Amino acid sequence: MKELKILAVVASLVLVTFYGIEPYAHHVMHPEGKPADFKFSDLKNVDTSLKGDVTAGKESFVNNCTACHSLTADGFDPMMSDADSAAAYGVTPPDLSLAGRIYEKNFLANFIFDPVTATKVEHKYPANGSKVYPMPAYSWMGAQEIMNIVAYLESVSPKAIDEAGLASLAAKEERTLFDVSREQNAEVFKSACGRCHDMKYGGLSATTPKVTIQGYMGSTPPDLSQYIISRGSHYLDGFINNPQEYLHGTGMPRVGLSEQAQAEVIEYMTQVGDPKKTEREELGPKVLLYLLIFAILAYLWKRKIWSEVH
Repeated sequence: MKELKILAVVASLVLVTFYGIEPYAHHVMHPEGKPADFKFSDLKNVDTSLKGDVTAGKESFVNNCTACHSLTADGFDPMMSDADSAAAYGVTPPDLSLAGRIYEKNFLANFIFDPVTATKVEHKYPANGSKVYPMPAYSWMGAQEIMNIVAYLESVSPKAIDEAGLASLAAKEERTLFDVSREQNAEVFKSACGRCHDMKYGGLSATTPKVTIQGYMGSTPPDLSQYIISRGSHYLDGFINNPQEYLHGTGMPRVGLSEQAQAEVIEYMTQVGDPKKTEREELGPKVLLYLLIFAILAYLWKRKIWSEVH
């Protein structure tokens, strides 16, 4: 009976701590942001229901985008080195080979129309023009021409390989599924985040030089090797989708990834920062089962000993 009373006191203290202090810490001092919106429903400048023409889109892309952007998936190489383009624009313009796959269509179309509004960095680039965003707005384009470019980018972007395909590729190349999956996810990370962020433990460095990116962002973007540990996947899911919701005034733009691409980025961060996660989660139930069996044996042993005393 005495042990049960002690257990009740401990349980009560745990419940008071968990339901009294934890909610205050997480919901008052650090309120949770809105759920990720992968439709980017606040962006309505372009009619994305229009069917794009790939041929016309390629022509528009060549005429308007190749001065800054490469598209190695269709043979358009960068005109300048990363360092030179970063010095000219403040940040290295990305290769757009994966743009048609990793960026949500509505975001991509509205980004072409008005990048400042799409990325939610109006606080950094006010309408009075005191500081100009590196990429110009193509709001003079008609919705059809914008959707033609989007259709072209989607047509040349290599498709994601599903789990079955990754398993087949791993067997063919005699590599582990983990390594093949990580390689695919790394490509998405480099396209979405690699211009500004390092991933030291993954062997990736930002394509924009540190001095240049510091001047562009106002501070040096952090290395993301351990962010899956320090922030957690739930926080990252909302933050990547809408940084201003979680950290008002941050210089980080809204990335605009599709739900699948964002999951691949977070999975890559997990594979680099917490590679034993799957193994640990599989071991957890076994440890709990062991503790349960041990607790039963300890209780039976305790009853036996005390029965002899009495």
